[in-house]
Amino acid sequence: MELKMRVVSLDIPKDANIIIGQTHFIKSVEDIYEAVVNTNPNMKFGLAFCEASGACLIRTDGNDEKLVEIAAKNAMDLGAGHTFVLLIKEGYPINILNALKNVPEICHIVAATANPLQVVVAETSQGRGILGVIDGASPKGVEDQAGKDWRYDFLRKIGYKK
Repeated sequence: MELKMRVVSLDIPKDANIIIGQTHFIKSVEDIYEAVVNTNPNMKFGLAFCEASGACLIRTDGNDEKLVEIAAKNAMDLGAGHTFVLLIKEGYPINILNALKNVPEICHIVAATANPLQVVVAETSQGRGILGVIDGASPKGVEDQAGKDWRYDFLRKIGYKK
């Protein structure tokens, strides 16, 4: 059996975040949709799910057609069975990750970011799977007191700490 590896760079629109995970059932599309709208009904999103058996289609849903289109393209580029790609705007992953983790079909979340994202994909004669991700850039050093002060102020400025 031959194993090929490749890196897939994903398209993340401006002002959007991406969440990638593995799930195990076609029902996931509707359950992920409900998790998003029940947590933040104002969030714009597009969802794509790589079906791993039967017709092996990319199943899609969402409330923003452009995000649905880009999520489907990202899912097709990944081509990894039982993988979902969720693009969101007008909200952040922190707003919905717990709701997603409570979706019974979701096995795990692989990434949740607005950074440039590359996914390491393995391919065999059976199909493809995600080995891991490269999220953003490598560290350039350790924060000093000015960096700590910036982080502290930033979290309060965007409303995540008081």
